[in-house]
Amino acid sequence: MLKLCIFLAVPLVCYGFLFGRDQSDWNGLKVTWGVNPFSSFISQPRTVSDAQRGHWQETNPGAACDANPKFLGHRYIKDNDMGVILIYDANGYIAGIQLGFPRNFSPNTNNFPFAPLDGHPVITDGDNYFLTAYFVDPATVCAGRTAGQFASEGTGTGLWIQNGTDPVRDSITIPQRMSDADASKWTKGACFISMGVHYWYQISKGMNCDNFYPVFLLYNGGVLNGFGWAIGMDLKSYSSHIEHPPQSSYGNFMLETPDCLNAMGTLTTLHIYMTDSALADTC
Repeated sequence: MLKLCIFLAVPLVCYGFLFGRDQSDWNGLKVTWGVNPFSSFISQPRTVSDAQRGHWQETNPGAACDANPKFLGHRYIKDNDMGVILIYDANGYIAGIQLGFPRNFSPNTNNFPFAPLDGHPVITDGDNYFLTAYFVDPATVCAGRTAGQFASEGTGTGLWIQNGTDPVRDSITIPQRMSDADASKWTKGACFISMGVHYWYQISKGMNCDNFYPVFLLYNGGVLNGFGWAIGMDLKSYSSHIEHPPQSSYGNFMLETPDCLNAMGTLTTLHIYMTDSALADTC
């Protein structure tokens, strides 16, 4: 048994775990990073039956998988907390995840979403904004996976970020290997143990934060096994799942921090892990 110690602007936190797990094995779904493992890295149900047993409720009960043209799948929420909305396919297997927040959220001091992000990837639906990711090809969500496919594939076959109002046409395929991310427009960031190597979309020190794409990627062992949202506004205590990293911590996630981030105040983030043990993520 080896120990992992995390050094932050808080007392030293040490976790014990076994090394050697296959980082490419998407065998879980957890959300929320934190220094206390008992209130973070929270497992999420990967089947509708488990969600229902856990008192999750469908947002549009009885509706068809493609009833909402803006999003595919059956969406479930617990305790009206839109920080985590789970998406299931036509056969009840996990297919994606969303974060939502009210369009009239106050105070929204940064007037988020910024114009370049409104509709790409922040989607308006009714009185709310949503960020959406799929763990399977969006075109397959309403056909659904079989039990055998779910057993062999786990949480999913890849990561797609919805970047427009058509979930099939507009979704962006995320590189599954770090080497492919290096050859793309994603910018390599810093390694943080229990998260991974961060990648941000086209960031630079002198960039305009109106273009700060609210998604980051996490790679461990050279493969994608997590990602997260990074929203340019403070949602305060809106959700029990979301995180609020201090500005002093940005260097832990970015090799070059955009100057404009320091003028934006507190950001809202959420780490999402597609494995069952984020504490094994050592980059």
